Amino acid sequence: MTNSTSVFRVAVIGPESTGKSALCEALARHYQSVWVPEYAREYLNEVGWKYSMQDIIRIYNRQYELESEQIPHADKIIFTDTEAIIAKVWCEHVYGICPDEITELIQHKPYDFYLLTFPDLPWEPDPLRENPGKGEFLFEWYKRLLEEFNLPYGIVSGTGMLRTQNAIKLLENILPFN
Repeated sequence: MTNSTSVFRVAVIGPESTGKSALCEALARHYQSVWVPEYAREYLNEVGWKYSMQDIIRIYNRQYELESEQIPHADKIIFTDTEAIIAKVWCEHVYGICPDEITELIQHKPYDFYLLTFPDLPWEPDPLRENPGKGEFLFEWYKRLLEEFNLPYGIVSGTGMLRTQNAIKLLENILPFN
């Protein structure tokens, strides 16, 4: 495990509307552990659509704090709905640059495994979603970054319970406690 705790950390990342939250919740239930919801939703619901790059940095620092708060409640594994690779893409996509702070989070706080959600679910409108029709474009960007940073990952596809079962199969092959 890449962290100093005995908890295996799994980040679920992918384009908007690819079932990341539902997958985290289902996996946490399956493994009888905990998951960390995407803090960006809470933050943006409070501050509204006018956000800055500094807000993105705040969001992801808080995301890691929330994870740290949940780790003591985890049973061998924790799932987090988003992490700094999404922040990097968000900054580069919206502002054309990414602050070093975000890249450092990726490099210095890597997860033990990443589940990358494939955009094979119908895109659902949501007031906080900004990228309709860009699912495959963003998916390829996340995949490229996972490979550039040499991070272990698996691609999750399928709908409904099949998506969860596919994620479990990926995890069963790499979990250190099976």
